[in-house]
Amino acid sequence: MTLTCFKAYDIRGRLGIDLDPQISFRIGRGFARALGAQRIVLGRDCRASSQELGESVTQALLAEGVEVLDLGLSGTEEMYFATSHFGADGGICITASHNPMDWNGMKMVRAGSAPLDAATGLTDIRRLAEQDTFGPTKSGGRHVDVAHDARAAYVERVLSFVDLAALRPLKILVNAGNGAAGPTFDAIASKLSDRGAPLTFERLHHDPDGRFPNGIPNPLLPENRPATADAVLACDADFGVAWDGDFDRCFFFDGSGAFVDGEYVVGLLAEAFLTKNPGATIIHDPRIIWNTQDIVAQAGGRAVQTRTGHAFIKQAMRDENAVYGGEMSAHHYFRDFVHCDSGMIPWLLVAELVSQSGPLSKLIADRRAAFPSSGEINFTLDDPKSAIARVRAEFEPLAVRLDQMDGLGFDFGDWRFNLRSSNTEPVVRLNVEARANPDAVTRGIDRVKHLLRP
Repeated sequence: MTLTCFKAYDIRGRLGIDLDPQISFRIGRGFARALGAQRIVLGRDCRASSQELGESVTQALLAEGVEVLDLGLSGTEEMYFATSHFGADGGICITASHNPMDWNGMKMVRAGSAPLDAATGLTDIRRLAEQDTFGPTKSGGRHVDVAHDARAAYVERVLSFVDLAALRPLKILVNAGNGAAGPTFDAIASKLSDRGAPLTFERLHHDPDGRFPNGIPNPLLPENRPATADAVLACDADFGVAWDGDFDRCFFFDGSGAFVDGEYVVGLLAEAFLTKNPGATIIHDPRIIWNTQDIVAQAGGRAVQTRTGHAFIKQAMRDENAVYGGEMSAHHYFRDFVHCDSGMIPWLLVAELVSQSGPLSKLIADRRAAFPSSGEINFTLDDPKSAIARVRAEFEPLAVRLDQMDGLGFDFGDWRFNLRSSNTEPVVRLNVEARANPDAVTRGIDRVKHLLRP
């Protein structure tokens, strides 16, 4: 049986077609068998199907003689943290993050919270699950509820990233999108209150609800942003935060309700870490780069570019001993958070920055003026390969530098763009940036668009 739910770095698919409890059971046994695991952390998001799929994976792990450390309802980053915290051989979070209602999946790591990909075990897991020749049930498996202890340790680690004494009175609007973020956020907020942090919160769509009555939580989509923006204005918040379904990504809105593009958040957090860690290394993806590179250089740090995607970023974090890594898609990675991404640490760091340096809008305005950018623009095309070839033929002779690390990056000195093709759909993704010239961004978009769609 060919399993179609295996992707490049995780499991995801349509319920009843690509993924069901029986398939989940086989994947669970394959995961344990491929890793030779004795102890595995398991969490799940709030989707209606996650409970059933989680129970199936639990039974599979028990059948392999594994000790299952159950986090219950939790975010993917809580699984990342707990895998290392408990010294487990691997971790699984049942989640489809921001995918449609009829989807679900699994995010998985091996020991040390290191990512899985084709070269580090995912191929073996798939082979074993497809063969389904596991044999008799093994003895020794047991189920342990570690939800309370795991979350308490996780909260302490998250709070360790900020100086609570540096926080000033702020009102923050938080939108959990009815995903998994609400209870975890409340645990953090409670501990902040206990320690006298002068932060107050307005909560929007806070309770987990797998029916997602206010839409699938994906703040990256422009049509999903007005709810958060309007709530920021309505309650006169200093800034707003919105999460996706499993809250490993967070998105920011300034006090005027304006969305803060992810590339500027990467620059802000890079500067924050370099203030505390002079000379440190910062990892960034290759789509929008100039703002981050400029900030890191001014702060005396070292900027290292790597390919887009969590497996590449996490590996680079380890290889370079980087203190922080960021992607413009709102994934933020931290060396002292088991080299993994977190959607809770960033808003605390931004609260610390705003406390020390003024409104978020002010922190962003100068950077946006110095390095205007387009954000990611997606084009659905009949023939992406030919379209990209047309763009390359036109711009390569004009570029002062061509970067082929991830797609095509053309640098013309005063403006540049990155063009990448999706691995899973006929979509081409364009990002354009310039030096202090927003008109150059607009012209660049038009020139590339004309070639993509002649």
